[in-house]
Amino acid sequence: MRSIFAAMALGMAIVVTAHAADVDPLGINQALGLSNAASVNARSAKLPAEARAGSPDQAVPDIRPQSPQLFDYSANISSDVFGANLFTGAFARQGATQFNPDYVVAVGDKIQVRLWGAFDFDAPLTVDPQGNIFVPHAGPVRVLGVRNQDLQQLVNAAVTKVFRSNVFSYASLAAAQPVRVFVSGFVNRPGLYSGTSMDSLLHYLDQAGGIDPARGSFLTVEVKRGTRVRATANLYEFLLNGTMPLIQLADGDVIFVAPRRNSVKVSGLVQNAKRFEFADQKLSVSDLARIAKPQASATHVRVIRNTGITKHVDYYALTDASGAMLGNGDEVEFTADKKPGTITVRVEGEHLSAQEYVLPYGARIGDLLKHVQYSERSDKDSVQLFRLSVKERQSEMLRASLRTLENVALTARSGTSDEARLRKEEAELILQWVERAKKIEPSGQVVIAQASTRDDLLLENGDVLRVPTLDGLVLINGEVLFPNAIAFERSLTLDDYINRAGGYTQNADAARVVVARRDGTFVQATGDKGWFFLSNGDVSVRPGDEVLVLPKIDVKSRQIWKDMTQILYQIAVSAKVVLGL
Repeated sequence: MRSIFAAMALGMAIVVTAHAADVDPLGINQALGLSNAASVNARSAKLPAEARAGSPDQAVPDIRPQSPQLFDYSANISSDVFGANLFTGAFARQGATQFNPDYVVAVGDKIQVRLWGAFDFDAPLTVDPQGNIFVPHAGPVRVLGVRNQDLQQLVNAAVTKVFRSNVFSYASLAAAQPVRVFVSGFVNRPGLYSGTSMDSLLHYLDQAGGIDPARGSFLTVEVKRGTRVRATANLYEFLLNGTMPLIQLADGDVIFVAPRRNSVKVSGLVQNAKRFEFADQKLSVSDLARIAKPQASATHVRVIRNTGITKHVDYYALTDASGAMLGNGDEVEFTADKKPGTITVRVEGEHLSAQEYVLPYGARIGDLLKHVQYSERSDKDSVQLFRLSVKERQSEMLRASLRTLENVALTARSGTSDEARLRKEEAELILQWVERAKKIEPSGQVVIAQASTRDDLLLENGDVLRVPTLDGLVLINGEVLFPNAIAFERSLTLDDYINRAGGYTQNADAARVVVARRDGTFVQATGDKGWFFLSNGDVSVRPGDEVLVLPKIDVKSRQIWKDMTQILYQIAVSAKVVLGL
């Protein structure tokens, strides 16, 4: 038994000795600039995971930071802090460029050396701990501390000492040293992050989720090695001027983001409506304008002072505000405080004059009509006015009515399960109808034809005056079988025109017919059942009228019926559109 154990021990010793000798039996790795450890690692990489499980390398923890693609950068993108949207994961996904002329070669870098001519050689050589690479036949060449742009000249000088002629050389940095850098301070994810010594500060900051917009400084980003600050970067220089210092990082360096300093919030007519940081206690408006970049239309600046419990507001002309000083927490708004001088209005439709006029501020419709030359086909008694402010107001009223209808439809109560099912189906139809109604745009028409003070009405910038054409047509629209334009005949009644359009559809409400006059006024006809409005037989139809036949509203709730009826009339009057259910 003792002899068996001795034989086993002898076999193990032989295996261990052979393995150790096999690391670099001929010194080839050293000749190529590769350490024995690199050879062992290369060989172990080829072994299965089970065979490597017991290797001494497993004692070193493999720190794997969270992938930048897994971090949510949406807060940076939506932040109002200037520079926060710089960090979106793009820098973290992209490494540094391979050529930086000022990069200083360090231990662990890989140098690609090529020799050709009388002697051929092509391999990456790793800078050993002594700072050398071993070039075949030329021996060790010290490259530690050499700038990237001087590398070729240095290697070529070493080769030409050995090969006087017929051997040519080329050397370049193949891969920078892999490093792990600590990112600390006011960033979203402080930690240890991997990269190379050539990667920029932005690469590591982006891996850390970027600078915390609420707490971190974009003006002071320090690179520390031990207790010494090696470099300080100002990211505003990169954002505004495109300059970024090339800082070569080493393993164990610390990128520290300082706390945010003073800041002001900028809004209004500027290209960069953001929150800006500044280093000094005060910041002039002129310095702020250089980075906020006011638009050409800005004329004044409003400053809301951060003065404690009392609110103070200053207002300056932009030309006089350059010397005004701002403090921490102030809010600045750039505005256009321009006195109106002239307005622009358009004249459309049937006329012979120009289509656009520039009038002094305060001009009236009568002043404009003096310039309009009518044609023989112009209906000058039915001039129409369309105004943007009225259109916006009509849109607001329509949206408010639709919101009310949505709330009523969604909150209607039911007594039984069958009633609840019917309510649900009814609500779905109503909501679909509401979505279609939201897409309708009112015309913004102002009824002026019958006003005795029409010519005294003030014009607004952007007004459109439309002169209708005497075309002799009557439009039939809405719930009729064949919506159409019909030639005007004085002898025909409203019912006659509807019948010529095919009559009412099954969904039509004969008690709700609206006649839109060419001058912008409306008349409601109620058929034979009308009580408060004119019956169809009493409504006179004129050339240029538009007849709108509204649909029936078949809902269970009286409140919903009332709201939908109101909205139908709103749409018919403001946009001359019949929105069917």
